[in-house]
Parts: sequence; C-alpha cells; structure tokens
Amino acid sequence: MSTSHRFCIAPMMDWSDHHCRFFWRLLSKQARLYTEMVTTGALIHGDRQRFLHFNPEEHPVALQLGGSDPAELARCARWAQQWHYDEVNLNCGCPSDRVQSGMFGACLMARPQLVADCVRAMRDACDIPVTVKHRIGIDDMESYQQMLDFVAPVAEAGCEVFIVHARKAWLQGLSPKENREVPPLNYPWVYRLKRELPRLTVVINGGIQTLEECQQHLREVDGVMLGREAYQNPWRLAEVDTALFGMDKAATSRDDVMEELLPYVEEQLAAGARLNHITRHILGLYQGVPGARKFRRHLSENAYKTDATVEVLREAYRLVRESPDTATTAA
Repeated sequence: MSTSHRFCIAPMMDWSDHHCRFFWRLLSKQARLYTEMVTTGALIHGDRQRFLHFNPEEHPVALQLGGSDPAELARCARWAQQWHYDEVNLNCGCPSDRVQSGMFGACLMARPQLVADCVRAMRDACDIPVTVKHRIGIDDMESYQQMLDFVAPVAEAGCEVFIVHARKAWLQGLSPKENREVPPLNYPWVYRLKRELPRLTVVINGGIQTLEECQQHLREVDGVMLGREAYQNPWRLAEVDTALFGMDKAATSRDDVMEELLPYVEEQLAAGARLNHITRHILGLYQGVPGARKFRRHLSENAYKTDATVEVLREAYRLVRESPDTATTAA
C-alpha cells in the first residue's frame, strides 16, 4: 500500500498558507500538505506568484483548485506542474455561498459528469496526480449509492485518489462553520467505498482529533486527513512520523521547532513579510506548557505592529523558556 496519502493536513482557507505549511513541515517530514483552495479565476486573472509560491521544504505539497470549467482547470493544472507541486486537487466539498455562486465546491457533487470532464481535462494537461476532495453527499443525497454515483464516473475519468469528508453538506440552511460540525459523521460509508473500490486510494477526513483515531481509520482506508486539530494543536503533529510511519521524529522538542523557525522568520521579514502573518500560525505550539499564555500574549500584542522584528518572536520564546518547569514539559 502506498504511504503517499497516509497522513494529510487539510486545505484550510485563511490558515494553510505557505508560512503555516513551513511550520508544519518542521513538525512532520511525512505529512502531505495542501494549499488553501485557490480559484481558477484567481490564478488566471490575479497575482499568480502570490497564489502559487511555496517553500521547497514543503514537499510533498498539493495545490487545491476551485473551479468547474474543464479548460480553465486544465490551464491551472498545467501551472501546478510547472511550479513543481506534487499533486493538484479539485475541491468538491466546500459548502460556502461564495463557491455555490461560482459553481464549484460541494455543489459539484450534483454534477458528477461535469467533475469527470474536469478531471479528464486536468489529467490531459499535466503529469502529476489529479485528486478530488468531496463530501459523502449534499442536500437530498441520502444514500450511499448516491455517493457512489458521484465517485464512479470521476474514477472512470482517471482520478485514483478520493479524499472524503465523512459528512454531508447542507448548501441551504447551514453556514460553512456549521457544515463542519452539525451534519453527523458517517465513517462506515467511507470504509465501504474502499472495500467496494479497492483499487482507489481513499482518504478519510472529518472529526479526527488523535493519532489513535488515525490508526483505527487506517485499518479500513488508505489515509487520514486532519484539519482544525492540526492547526489548533500543532505539537500533535510531532508524533506523526513515529506513530504512523515508523520513522524518527522530525523534532524532539518544541524548542527544536523554534530554533529552526527563527532563521526562516528572519529571511521572510527581509523579503517583506509581516511578522504576524507568520506568528499567527504558531500560537498553539506551546499549548499545555508553563509560559504558553505569556508566549501567546506577547505575540498577539506585538507581532501585528508594522515595525515588529524577529526580536518580538525571540522575546516570546524567552518568556516561555524561562517559565518554571518548561524544560521538563517542552518535549
């Protein structure tokens, strides 16, 4: 069994930018990372450099696209390959009003043949894997068979990797936040999909919080994807390489991570980045450690200032290191 999708971190709007992904890579060398969803329109008409830039250290990293026009998606898939992404992923799971009005995201589950056409066009345009992330259903899709009716033609078009958020999406009546929490989880449908279509790589997403849960899911499917838990409790990622891949830890302590992060921050600030655009992603690093509150407060109160330098981060780091008992708990 391939381990390429064994552990993935979800694409998260406003969160999983290139600074965040660099930070995650310090915690796990094996996790597969995903960009925020980028629309085809943003790439075709906007600042392509800003949307496609990533750090070489992020590999393996996938570009997630939002769109529904096969020709436009093919054009963007070609750029994904030219920029050396390891995968291009089509979003068929985001339930927000904005994606519905643009005819992409979860509403595409109602048009499986269009998704198949999109996948076929993307595969014709690039040599990197084309994958799909979707829900188990939308609105009045109430049966496993309806989910299968979506997956089958997309698989026939050449998609071999399906990342399944094990909740329905209600496109009317629930907010995007509620759609991440309110519809009940249905893991058995995802397990069944893998059993009935064993040639596909099936990755399960939704409500997963611990590595123990990951290990349980991996008895049934090929991979797991964590979202909010990875962002809010990042130190959990430090156990991934050992627990799920049988490899050495990427970082043995939180301080290891900080020591590697500081040169990156200096480099990014010199290139014009704002300090708070980086530090907002690391506020949870010392969660549960004495001094964590001082660390978060110092960054929250100072990193946003226009003249903030790396010294703000060094001071936050000093505050947590000098707190009582940190040396025995930081690992």
